[in-house]
Amino acid sequence: QVHLVESGGGLVRPGGSLRLSCAASAVTFSSYDISNVAMGWFRQAAGKEREFVASIQWNGALASYSDFVQGRFTISRDNAKKSVYLQMSSLNVEDTAIYYCAARTTQSDSSYDGDYAYWGQGTQVTVSS
Repeated sequence: QVHLVESGGGLVRPGGSLRLSCAASAVTFSSYDISNVAMGWFRQAAGKEREFVASIQWNGALASYSDFVQGRFTISRDNAKKSVYLQMSSLNVEDTAIYYCAARTTQSDSSYDGDYAYWGQGTQVTVSS
């Protein structure tokens, strides 16, 4: 079992910024190295399907973004801390959603949620004036 814990969500005004964090640990699967797999962020707004936000390869060399966050969000990771981050800026009301951190079991990133084996519980981001 891999444990992912998101933090950093909250209420922010339109145009504001937030930084989400995801800390990972392998609780019972000690041979799973979170530093050697791709990570991603997804989100789900009320009444909508879960959608891809951003992903990053195991070494941070390559990141991918959905069109609606390109240029506003930045994904990064610190393998020494076994953490991945999502810096969000120029937030708008359409960004309101629960944001989920996810981990793969391979090094390459993916925008498909079915490729991710482990998920966090999510953190709520609300953009409102």
